[in-house]
Amino acid sequence: MSTSNCIGICTVRPCCRILMGYGYRGSSIFGSGQPKLNRKVTGNLWKLRSRSHDRGCSSQIGGCMRVIDPNQRDFSVFDSNWGRSRVYTASSRVGCGSGSSRRRCVLVISNVASDIKNHSTSVETQVNGKSSFESIYIQGGLNVKPLVIERTETDRGDLVKDEESRVEVNSSNVNVNVGNSKGLNDNKIERELSDIEKEAWRLLRDSAVSYCGTPVGTLAATDPADKTPLNYDQVFTRDFVPSALAFLLNGDAEIVKNFLLHTLQLQSWEKTVDCHSPGQGLMPASFKVRTVPLDGNPGAFEEVLDPDFGESAIGRVAPVDSGLWWIILLRAYGKITGDYALQERVEFQTGIRLILNLCLKNGFDMFPTLLVTDGSCMIDRRMGIHGHPLEIQALFYSALRCSREMLIVNDGTKDLVAAVNNRLSALSFHIREYYWADMKKINEIYRYKTEEYSTDAINKFNIYPDQIPSWLVDWIPEEGGYLIGNLQPAHMDFRFFTLGNLWSIVSSLGTQKQNEGILNLIEAKWDDFVAQMPLKICYPALEYEEWRIITGGDPKNTPWSYHNGGSWPTLLWQFTLACIKMGRTELAQKAVALAEKRLSMDNWPEYYDTKSGRFIGKQSRLHQTWTIAGYLTSKMLLENPDKASLLFWEEDYELLETCVCALNKTSRKKCSRFAAKSQVAV
Repeated sequence: MSTSNCIGICTVRPCCRILMGYGYRGSSIFGSGQPKLNRKVTGNLWKLRSRSHDRGCSSQIGGCMRVIDPNQRDFSVFDSNWGRSRVYTASSRVGCGSGSSRRRCVLVISNVASDIKNHSTSVETQVNGKSSFESIYIQGGLNVKPLVIERTETDRGDLVKDEESRVEVNSSNVNVNVGNSKGLNDNKIERELSDIEKEAWRLLRDSAVSYCGTPVGTLAATDPADKTPLNYDQVFTRDFVPSALAFLLNGDAEIVKNFLLHTLQLQSWEKTVDCHSPGQGLMPASFKVRTVPLDGNPGAFEEVLDPDFGESAIGRVAPVDSGLWWIILLRAYGKITGDYALQERVEFQTGIRLILNLCLKNGFDMFPTLLVTDGSCMIDRRMGIHGHPLEIQALFYSALRCSREMLIVNDGTKDLVAAVNNRLSALSFHIREYYWADMKKINEIYRYKTEEYSTDAINKFNIYPDQIPSWLVDWIPEEGGYLIGNLQPAHMDFRFFTLGNLWSIVSSLGTQKQNEGILNLIEAKWDDFVAQMPLKICYPALEYEEWRIITGGDPKNTPWSYHNGGSWPTLLWQFTLACIKMGRTELAQKAVALAEKRLSMDNWPEYYDTKSGRFIGKQSRLHQTWTIAGYLTSKMLLENPDKASLLFWEEDYELLETCVCALNKTSRKKCSRFAAKSQVAV
């Protein structure tokens, strides 16, 4: 009989499948009381045909044993019939094993600190607070391990169960139930799925990756004809977001919860590129489940999670957006499922703070925007977006707003919350004031004076009027506008980047008038942004000598292909979310209907080429998962706009009252915060 072990603390109420890491504020090992109960915990069972070998992780178990490690606190390991479990060993890997002679699941913890008080409790200068376990941030990457609780008993002994709402794809009659959140269940929408939706759900579920017998994410692509998958056979943090939303909206929360837990475990590995380690708090760009031989056990194998922090990526660039997307997804998980207890757990609170610490760290930059390099986001190749690209700023703003909602305010976090509020205020003003471009603003730039030296300068960034490109002069309509792609000293990137503009609408980074202007521009220039396939990742494409200089002659980013003006169907879900927020659902419906005509017929490509999006991308993978998930998410959002309202933000007027520039403390005359208020008033 095979056995497996489950680690738990004697004073914690029994629960199914517990992974104990560096601590849990509700366990008595740290001198605190009973664990805080989940407001709502998903109880759906995941029905999945595993893409890997069937590695058993559950068996009959009984008894109790002690595990003592020189670098760990003394804790108990219980053997019971609690179900699927984990074995903790002093190894350096995270894995789940199987073999002819034994079956086992392994979750590895090494060098867990025995004395929490000996660790740093600072979160850099702007977020310093009193030392407490809530504000802990531990050096050492995987030394920080999360606690996983699948089900928690209530005081009455009852298990809190989530309402089932899912798509069953194994039967011929496939129905979708949209609406499983509290308050949104009263009128469930049930309808027969179309053939294309059935196919999409089948492909999405087939892309799921199993780790230790449970789903933890989806592969980037499952093109059956692809003989050189490169890293498309991995689970990408950013790529999984539309898949996660599709599952959440359909009532399948387990895979999303597992993804959040395991990526949190992978946070801050000490990976190196030429002997330089990334900052602590970095989330992996992707990870892969690998099967490796188990040391000292011939014929036995274990599954390990192998993360990529950029050391294997094109250009070897660390992913700035991964941690931002992770925070956004964590909030979405709580909003849709009602399981807010997950984000309140101490390891998730610590994970959020580590990401914020990495983003809010003081440096030489004068601007409230994040300074990043080329290739650090969805556009992961050299495309001239180094500096302060709009996409990162919009995601950064969203992650800050999410963090402010989820952070538990106490003595250890109050300074961090204040820093977040200050950055939100400065960032929103900076983007609204300096990134906005419409006919009026472009005419102002056309008449700029240069070489101005004073705090009252109009041309603050010394932009030369000759930078206004010739294509923009006749292209910009009288009504509408957009947020430019980048801003640096003496440089404005006037290209339209779709993800940044859409997410600025979703997060209310732009004003109401600006948000309306962006959608007006897309509608007015529909043939440029959509044409035969939504949506252009950027407009216009770099061509001729400009393409050679800026991209380095990149053969994949040729004009109107891939990131250089290619059409990406995955942007549908963000476009849909922005349209629903602004009351323009007809635009989203038009785009979804257009994509629906070709996606299935073309085998769900990653992207499309040519100025009109007529051809399948020359290097496009087929069965691209986030293309599939983006379509499904868009359909479900349009069918249930109430769910969409959980995923976007309205204007926060309190931010406009916060002036972080402290001009009233200097000899300067006035604060330009009044300009931000006036923009909201119009």
